[in-house]
Amino acid sequence: MSFFKKLFNKDSIEPRQLNQPKDLMIKDIIIFSDSFALPENLRNKQFQVANINTHEFEHKQITEWQLDGSAEQQIYLSLEQGQQQYLKLTMKVSDSCVEGLFNLDEFSEVFEAPGNALLNRLCETSQTAGWTSEQYQQTAFAQMGYFHRKDHRLNKPSEFEGEDSGEAFEFYSLRGVDDQYSVDIQIWQDGDTDVFVNLYRPTSDIKEYYPGS
Repeated sequence: MSFFKKLFNKDSIEPRQLNQPKDLMIKDIIIFSDSFALPENLRNKQFQVANINTHEFEHKQITEWQLDGSAEQQIYLSLEQGQQQYLKLTMKVSDSCVEGLFNLDEFSEVFEAPGNALLNRLCETSQTAGWTSEQYQQTAFAQMGYFHRKDHRLNKPSEFEGEDSGEAFEFYSLRGVDDQYSVDIQIWQDGDTDVFVNLYRPTSDIKEYYPGS
């Protein structure tokens, strides 16, 4: 009996192992911890990887996992490497939310050279509870980047113009004074502007991984 089991199972595929965020693929599922340091819309919540994108800059490329879950807001995940690796958790916010968070005159200084804006949060909004810092200092001004709707972990984006060259954007960023939060802004070639709030958490805040295939 054991001989026949070995014979017919010799070509069976071992289940894919998944235990770290850098290996996430489309359809994989993660569950965040129940830590109160996480915002309520992440705490103990389950998300599935819907898409994998790439942000390309002059000297680096960043993999971005788009997460789908029960939250109304779109959530993204990337990795930040310092002395150790951190999760960079990102949420896109609406124009009205930006108006509630910041004085718009102060916010407009982000786009003025040399790029030394200091932003003070007016108040926390219901949408961004747990996602923002009281104050931000600008760290990036008008950096050129390209957005690719592809996973480029195993290769570099094309250097040639065309459909694979990506969507160009200008990038601005501000870091929270406690270094646990940041704000990113992307201005696209057609003038559309996207604003994102970010928080940085240890990778252990993902408590469970489930391979999608």
